Amino acid sequence: MESDSASAPQPVQTAAELHEERRKLRRLQVMMDMVMSVIGQSPHLSIDEAAEMVAQSERAALAMFPGKEQAFRLLYKPRLQRLMRERYRIQ
Repeated sequence: MESDSASAPQPVQTAAELHEERRKLRRLQVMMDMVMSVIGQSPHLSIDEAAEMVAQSERAALAMFPGKEQAFRLLYKPRLQRLMRERYRIQ
């Protein structure tokens, strides 16, 4: 027995849409790499400044990919939280 979601038609992306999505994904990856690098390597960055960078990166990611909060929380939030704990020795 097939589920309803398996039989539902999937929207087909055009080549331009696929290219744009890949471009945005790469931009997101570069942005997150930069944020993590700055937080991890800036000796004078306060915990408040780092927390603001995390919040701004989440807002930027969700502006690029509206409705993908759960994906952000699964992919990037744990990495950012671990970095903040290690960098600022948060328990």
